Amino acid sequence: MESALADVAKLIRYTSPVSPAVFPHLTLVLLGIGIFFTAWFFVYEVTSTKQTRSLTKEFATAVVASAFSGFGIVFLLLTVGIYV
Repeated sequence: MESALADVAKLIRYTSPVSPAVFPHLTLVLLGIGIFFTAWFFVYEVTSTKQTRSLTKEFATAVVASAFSGFGIVFLLLTVGIYV
């Protein structure tokens, strides 16, 4: 039993690659970029005609908006103390 406790004491504590002090800043930046690309996507959809639409551009804009919003939400959860 004592040897198991001694082994645990030798372990190195894990530290996050991102400091928790910057979680709120990352949240604002990533969600801001995500909202920008989401707005750009909606404006593109509303203002383009059938002839000028490009599936590639729509898909790329949607993927970028989704990625930034997703990571922004992850850091929002970490900021408020929900560790995912």
